[in-house]
Amino acid sequence: MTDDLRLSIAADLERARARTVLLTDAVDDDDLTRQHSPLMSPLVWDLAHVGNQEELWLVRDVGGRDPLRQDIDELYDAFKHARRDRPGLPLLDPAEARAYTAQVRDKVFDVLDRARFGPESRLLDGGFAFGMIVQHEQQHDETMLATHQLRAGAPVLTAPPPPRARQAVSGEAFIEAGRFTMGTDTEPWALDNERPAHPVDVPAFWIDTALVTNGDYLAFMDSGGYDDPRWWSERGWAHRQSSGLEAPLHWIRDAGGWLHRRFGRVTPVVLDEPVVHVCYFEAEAYAAWAGKRLPTEAEWEKAARWDPSAGRSRRYPWGDDPPEARHANLGQRHLGPAPAGAYPDGASPQGVHQLIGDVWEWTSSGFHGYPGFGAFPYREYSEVFFGGDYRVLRGGSFGTDTAACRGTFRNWDHPIRRQIFSGFRCARDA
Repeated sequence: MTDDLRLSIAADLERARARTVLLTDAVDDDDLTRQHSPLMSPLVWDLAHVGNQEELWLVRDVGGRDPLRQDIDELYDAFKHARRDRPGLPLLDPAEARAYTAQVRDKVFDVLDRARFGPESRLLDGGFAFGMIVQHEQQHDETMLATHQLRAGAPVLTAPPPPRARQAVSGEAFIEAGRFTMGTDTEPWALDNERPAHPVDVPAFWIDTALVTNGDYLAFMDSGGYDDPRWWSERGWAHRQSSGLEAPLHWIRDAGGWLHRRFGRVTPVVLDEPVVHVCYFEAEAYAAWAGKRLPTEAEWEKAARWDPSAGRSRRYPWGDDPPEARHANLGQRHLGPAPAGAYPDGASPQGVHQLIGDVWEWTSSGFHGYPGFGAFPYREYSEVFFGGDYRVLRGGSFGTDTAACRGTFRNWDHPIRRQIFSGFRCARDA
């Protein structure tokens, strides 16, 4: 069992690094060191940062080895320097960053060969520390993918188009009232904010079986939704006015309709694809216009995990098996969300589709710890963000890796953010 875990961890580490290499080798050194948006770090900062975190946790803490580059720890501490300020730091240049991350990885594989996985060490139980680093790198890979979307210039990333819709999906699913288990105590690589498992009573509600599509969202726009304060919260309307919002980010008005720019390519908006790059306030306004609301985080998780026939919460909407290509649009296999109805094998027992992958889904809930929360292995991963101006997003996107996506996984961001791969579905009271 230990050998199987070791091999599985090694494969996950290699998959994450291959993706990092793809995202950083796709551009020249000038693009690597340039800041493409004040919302994002230069790509070369992300590259060295994943190596530095790997050194801190796996080489030094788990392996007990001497530091490789203790002198750069502060440069790559995400809490020391805001993203907008990072280009002015004395960062490692691309060649130095690549050499450093490769040197760290060599030592990590040596640590992995000698690691003993067991309950004696909470960091090593189930390979947690390695899993945390795998997820960390994949999360930064998704961040770098978002930076690529903000980058100007010719396309550098390629991928096949997502699958077509295999069935029509519309309407709502009814989720009965009752208690279900939210969070987890058993997922070995679950992060602290996903723990502990706890019972939650959820009143009955309806939830859309499909994500809100571009066609749906265009109806809101064509009806004057961006110009009607009735649909917007007070904060949302103030933000809509101050930021001049009139369409999702990356949409371009054309004489023949709407186009969007995706990773350097400008193409017509596809009506049956989930809308993406909308902020929380836009999602909230659309829901109000549609006579609905955004789901709470507990409602979303119950829709995604609760199996009424078995009377228990599952790991994923389709069951307990890890995601396969037939279940969900994950892992940057495609460079955009798939049409509604493209993944019927991934639907929940109640017939809710594409809860995992495609786009992160805004919920109406703020970010907080669950009852009995305990920070592990450090406060800065979750606890310092509790109670701030954040909204929880669920489900992952086409840019989220399978290692960093499950029915309990929680993401969070400010309600004005649109550079992330964010969309939504609606809910309403029963």
